[in-house]
Amino acid sequence: MDTNKKPWPLSTVCGIKERINTNPDFQRPAVWSQPQKQLLIDTIIRGYDIPKLYWRKTGSRPDTYDVVDGQQRLRAIWEFQAGVYALPRDADPVDGFHLASLRYTDLPDELRIQFDTYPLDVVVLSDTDEEEVREMFLRLQNGTTLKAQEKRNAMSGKMRDFIKSLAKHPFFENCRFSNSRYTFDHIAAQMTLIEIEGGPCHVKNSNLNKMYEEQKEFDENSAKARKIRRVLDYLLKAFPEKTPELERYNVISLYAMVSHLLEQYVIQDRHDDIRNWFIQFETYKDEQRKLPEDIRDPLMTSYHDKISHSTDSYESILWRHNFLLEKFFIAFPNIELKDPQRLFTYEQRRAIFRRDNGVCQVKIKCDGVKCEWDNWQADHIIPWSKGGKTVVENGQVSCVPCNLAKSGSQVV
Repeated sequence: MDTNKKPWPLSTVCGIKERINTNPDFQRPAVWSQPQKQLLIDTIIRGYDIPKLYWRKTGSRPDTYDVVDGQQRLRAIWEFQAGVYALPRDADPVDGFHLASLRYTDLPDELRIQFDTYPLDVVVLSDTDEEEVREMFLRLQNGTTLKAQEKRNAMSGKMRDFIKSLAKHPFFENCRFSNSRYTFDHIAAQMTLIEIEGGPCHVKNSNLNKMYEEQKEFDENSAKARKIRRVLDYLLKAFPEKTPELERYNVISLYAMVSHLLEQYVIQDRHDDIRNWFIQFETYKDEQRKLPEDIRDPLMTSYHDKISHSTDSYESILWRHNFLLEKFFIAFPNIELKDPQRLFTYEQRRAIFRRDNGVCQVKIKCDGVKCEWDNWQADHIIPWSKGGKTVVENGQVSCVPCNLAKSGSQVV
C-alpha cells in the first residue's frame, strides 16, 4: 500500500465531489446530526485543525476515490457549501464577524475565502487491495461509535456478501423498522445464524461476529442459503405490504417459526392464515398491556418480558419460538405434518418405473419421452411440500427436464 499525504484546499474538494465516493460498501451511512455538522463548519471557519481524511484512489484520468475515513465530514462540508443548512443561532462571532444563522452564501467575503482555502489533510492510498482497505477502515474507526453491524459490514468474506444480498430482500421493506445503520443486515445475520444452527440459538453480536469469521467461505448456493431465501420469500407472500406489527423483536421469532413449519408441516398455501393470525396475536398482546397487571393473561405477560429483555439470547428466542408455535397450532389444529420420508426407496422407484413403462408422465418439457433407468426422476404427483405422501400410488416417472421445470414452478 502506498500513501501520499498533502493538503487539499476545501474548494478543490468541493469541486470534485462527483468523483469522490463517500459510500463504498464497507462504509456506514450518514449518521451525523445537524449540530455535529454545524460544529465542524464552525471549527473550519475558525481555522482549527480537523482530523485527516483517508481516500483510496480507484481510477485515473480523471482520478476517482473511495472514502475510507472522513465521509461524515465531507458530507457536512458539501451540504453547507450547497446551502442545505446554516450555522447555529447561538454561534459566537469570529474576528469581529457575526456567524449566527449564516449560510455559506451569507458569509462575509473574508470568511468565505477562509472557508474555501482551508487546507484539508488528505491521505491518498494507492496500490491497495480490498482486505487492506477494510482493515484500515476498522482501525481508523476504533474508539468511535460504530455499531457492531457497521463493523461487520466492513469485514471481508462470502458470509458478509451473502448478508448484504439478503438485506436487499423486499420483505424487510415491509417491516416497521428502517435500515438505519444496517438494521436489515443485522436482522438478516440473525436469521442466517438461526438457520445454520438449525433453530433457536444465541444471536448476540459476539455470536454474529464468530459466524462472519468462521463462515468466510459460505456458499450462497448451499442448502442453508436457499432455505433462508425460501423462508423470506414465504414471509413476503404472507406480508406483501407495509405491516406495522412487524417489529425487530418479533421478526426473528416469526422467521424461526415459519422456517420450522416449512420444514415439517404442510403450509404451502397458508400465507393469509399466518398473516391474519400474527396480526391478531400482536393486537391481543397490545390489548393485554393496557389492562391492570392483576387481570392480564400471565403468559402474555411472560411473552412481553421476553421481548423486552435479552431478546437475542438463546433462552428468550427458544421460549418465544415455542410459545408462538403453541398459539399457532391452537388457532390452526388442522395443519398436517409432511411425510417424514421424502425420497422414494429403490423398491418404490422400480415399481413406479415398471408401472409407467419408463415413460415420462409429467410432460411439461416433453411429449412423454421414454426414459432410461439411469436417467429419470421419481416425481410426487401431489408435491411432498403440499402434503403428498411418498408412496408408489403418489409417484410417477419424470424425465429430468420435466422434473426441473415442475420443481421450478412450485412456489412457497
